[in-house]
Amino acid sequence: MSVNPELLDTVFEPTEPYLVGREKVREFAAAVFATAPLHHDVDAAVAAGYLDVVAPPTFAIVIQEKTLQRLLSHPGAGIDFSRVVHGDQKFDYERPLVAGDEVIARLRVTKIQSLGGHTMVTSESTITTTDGEPVVVATSTLVIRGEEG
Repeated sequence: MSVNPELLDTVFEPTEPYLVGREKVREFAAAVFATAPLHHDVDAAVAAGYLDVVAPPTFAIVIQEKTLQRLLSHPGAGIDFSRVVHGDQKFDYERPLVAGDEVIARLRVTKIQSLGGHTMVTSESTITTTDGEPVVVATSTLVIRGEEG
């Protein structure tokens, strides 16, 4: 089955609110070797003008993943998860994610392109606070490998 081209410009329902937790930020920072005190030490983060520890820039993938689940499991998408490879990732921040932020994310499919027997699906997950403050747009390109010949 191939990717349904009618997915283009589809906007999915927002995720349930996600509370960015201090320990999750610390654990993620440790996992990605982000050693800056802002990611681990509340006092250092407060001294830098934040309310709590600051998530490393790639932490947004934790939230974006919830939107990608909706895309990949959409019954009309035509995406065979066993053939999916992550092709590209980008984050455009308005401000950093900070422990204590409660955020939601909404995914929109922005591009579907066939290339060499494969299909690339690009989507933007707009992450905002539950009050509507923009935080980050996470853009992801998934490559769905074509059938072997």
